[in-house]
Amino acid sequence: MLLRRFLGASLLPLLLIGCQPADSPAPAAEPTVPDWVADATFYQIFPERFRNGDPSNDPTRASLETPVEGRVPETWAISPWTSDWYVQADWEAEMGQFYDGVFDRRYGGDLQGVIDQLDYLAELGINTIYFNPVFYARSMHKYDGNSYHHIDPHFGPDPEGDFALMAQETSDPSTWNWTAADSLFLNLIQEAHTRDIRIIIDGVWNHTGRDFFAFADLAANQQDSPYTDWYIVETFDDPTTPENEFAYKGWWGVETLPEFADTEDGTDLHPGPKQYVFDATARWMDPNGDGDPSDGIDGWRLDVANEVPLQFWADWNAHVRQLNPDAYTVTEIWEGAADFIAQGGFSATMNYHGFSFPAKAYLIDQSIPVSEFATLLNERREENVVAVQYAMQNLMDSHDTDRLASSIVNRNPADHELRQYGYDVQVSPRHAEREGYTYDVRKPNAQEREIQKLVTLFQMTYVGAPMIYYGSEAGMWGADDPDDRMPMVWRDFTYDDHTQNPDGTTRPPETVAFDEDIFAFHQGLLALRTEHGALRRGTFNVLLADDETDLFVYERAHEGRRLVVALNRSTEGQRATVAMDNVDEAQAVQRFVTAEGYGFQTSIEDEALVLAMPALSGVVVEIE
Repeated sequence: MLLRRFLGASLLPLLLIGCQPADSPAPAAEPTVPDWVADATFYQIFPERFRNGDPSNDPTRASLETPVEGRVPETWAISPWTSDWYVQADWEAEMGQFYDGVFDRRYGGDLQGVIDQLDYLAELGINTIYFNPVFYARSMHKYDGNSYHHIDPHFGPDPEGDFALMAQETSDPSTWNWTAADSLFLNLIQEAHTRDIRIIIDGVWNHTGRDFFAFADLAANQQDSPYTDWYIVETFDDPTTPENEFAYKGWWGVETLPEFADTEDGTDLHPGPKQYVFDATARWMDPNGDGDPSDGIDGWRLDVANEVPLQFWADWNAHVRQLNPDAYTVTEIWEGAADFIAQGGFSATMNYHGFSFPAKAYLIDQSIPVSEFATLLNERREENVVAVQYAMQNLMDSHDTDRLASSIVNRNPADHELRQYGYDVQVSPRHAEREGYTYDVRKPNAQEREIQKLVTLFQMTYVGAPMIYYGSEAGMWGADDPDDRMPMVWRDFTYDDHTQNPDGTTRPPETVAFDEDIFAFHQGLLALRTEHGALRRGTFNVLLADDETDLFVYERAHEGRRLVVALNRSTEGQRATVAMDNVDEAQAVQRFVTAEGYGFQTSIEDEALVLAMPALSGVVVEIE
């Protein structure tokens, strides 16, 4: 029997138009780094969990991925934004334990919520937003895209009307309508740009959702579909049997994420999906098609980039730069990516390898000495050409990891024995019992907040562009997916205490509220970075990496301005004399400290910077 119709596949089948991207420019042979990104400070937004600005467009049970299978009870409802995270609603309890139902929660975050909070982001001091996927999809994370030329209707003001417009289209871009959600996203871009905030969005060109027009047609029509070679079909259904034999390759075996096919030689994406991706790319980079990209997005973050053939990326990046020479494209690669960046024509990569892993090992876990930390930073940074070094996306947490604050709560000096120095390894209570470890979901204490400040100071003053995961500046904590995707904590909301563990047992109540101290700390560092070009574009030179005192001191210098950053990871106060060049008759002016009123001492004496620092503290000094 034929596979039953996938939910939402009632959109009219789309017709394949063309096979090769039109007017493709010559592919890039080296990294393409826009000048502006050296000054960027990124803020990552997970749209469904940032802010509900329009409750009228909230997702419905029918919009979920699994209700057609009868998995989600009829009593399903939108989850209250301010509720205790680990307390299950009645409909969730019907599904089993906490992790059985939490992935079907929806809180109603949308584009209007982001627009309403652009002034908050401007107040914080960031200048670039990175959005997790905003395209139409059924999951809460949206990496199962059912369209790459339409914003999810439930992120906009008229879901019903949007779906009706989408049903009228073919794969010919001339038939593509601008839905209400699409138009609201363009308005968001405009509103952000008026505040000097750029926008980059997630591109997921490796796989789709099952309601994507080509896959929906393939599932319905099997061998007769014009899209049989867009995907990797393993077996078609045999209509003479009662079973459904239709099978295909899903990303890492996940059947809700069917993978696009490559060319026969494996060097490129199949020409059908490649043309579609090129068309969708142009739609968001130059929405009105007038050759002026100022009304479009400013760049892309590319999901699982190393799972898509390199020739596709070289062609695609050349296409992107033809649309906007100043566009930024950043890959998701967790290891060293210098060759991939250059050969694919990217700008940079998310800097897990050169930033997150070493920072966790030293600043969080203290699983390596500071001298090894300094060596790792230099070696891994210098794998990349200089322009790329300043464009790397320096992050400590994301939607794919536990949150920074919780990583500190669960710090472990033994993590250096694990891959990636333990970064994103053994980071969720969801898997803890099965894999034989424990993970504490409690709120960070005062000492752990001091470590968080120390890490954040390093993030804001190191080479590359820092990226804040939404809510880190508000004090949020949480384990890995899904616990890193709690609803944003806002000043104007009152939240239920956290009183339960993931297994349903109780724990002492913990207050959940916007942390004004952590916010002010981030705000102050972002202002410092904006004020001082040396922190954005300056050279980097390690002045001291002392294993006995646990002091790490480095200089950033640019156009005659010199800033020295000193980090004391020790749990005791420390003193040091740091030799420096060309400081005769200079003075050391404190520009930032991690804690006011704790007796930081900085002075220039005998051609050296003399430091006295409290435990777990940091200071930024300008040499004048």
